[in-house]
Amino acid sequence: MPNSDFVIKTEQLSKIFKVGFWGRRVTAVDGLSLDVHRGEVFGFLGPNGAGKTTTIKMLMGLIYPTSGTASIFGHPIGDPQAKAKLGFLPESPYFYDYLTGSEFLRFYGHLFGLWGSTLEKRVDELLDTVGMSHARDLQLRKFSKGMLQRVGIAQALINDPELVVLDEPMSGLDPIGRKEVRDLILRLKESGKTVMFSSHILHDAEMLCDRVAMIMKGKLVACGPVSELIAQGTTHEVEMVIDRLLPEALERIRPLAGKVVLQGERVMVVLTSQQAVDQALCVIHAAKAKLVALTPHKASLEDLFIREANVIQSTKEAPVS
Repeated sequence: MPNSDFVIKTEQLSKIFKVGFWGRRVTAVDGLSLDVHRGEVFGFLGPNGAGKTTTIKMLMGLIYPTSGTASIFGHPIGDPQAKAKLGFLPESPYFYDYLTGSEFLRFYGHLFGLWGSTLEKRVDELLDTVGMSHARDLQLRKFSKGMLQRVGIAQALINDPELVVLDEPMSGLDPIGRKEVRDLILRLKESGKTVMFSSHILHDAEMLCDRVAMIMKGKLVACGPVSELIAQGTTHEVEMVIDRLLPEALERIRPLAGKVVLQGERVMVVLTSQQAVDQALCVIHAAKAKLVALTPHKASLEDLFIREANVIQSTKEAPVS
């Protein structure tokens, strides 16, 4: 019986491609084991070429794994029962650009067996959901990149799926377009959908995701709740901006700071320990300077990403004994 807690589950999933005239073997995904829970927003993160799209293509049944297993809603990948509950937007979708927004959604509705008033109601609902009602009669060739992404998400929802998979949905968008897609993902979660999206934009994932998995060179390097992975609540460093700090007071602060930047009459210092912060505050108070800002910088997914990338790079460069 399918496990109701897991929407997606993979075990040692691998994909090897043969490239070139001599059939050189290239491992795109290497022994990937992860699971996506019902009702969560799950981020699948990694640099370009890490294996994110290859993994998603295997989950969608577009390509076959070399080894390992994967299931969606407890059914093997490619099973029609699983696909009926699935909505998907690929990284570089092809849209028939001579269709209007409403014609485009009707086309995909027909593929799912929707017709008549039921389909028309669904098209109206989705255009409203993604904020595209104003463009229902506009040809897709006249859409901006952000508009195409939104109507693409609408087609992924045409069958009212339980699971929505989005491959790099914010890639190439301007800040406004990224915000619109982020808002859409949050609304999907509020409506009870499970959302899995891949991205190399770590800030967006940190804002949206309940859990994330990080993949590099085809291997899983981290997986878990965002708060645990970035050690939420721990301070990474503290930035101070000080006004009217006398030179002799600045010289007392320099040994405490990891970085000192002069900004006209102001000084910006970066401190990496609570003790250094306390000592700097005493110097500022004694010098009768003005503390303009004190900003704690917490650990982030970017810090984790860089740390794991450095580990992989150092392992690659280490001599073989």
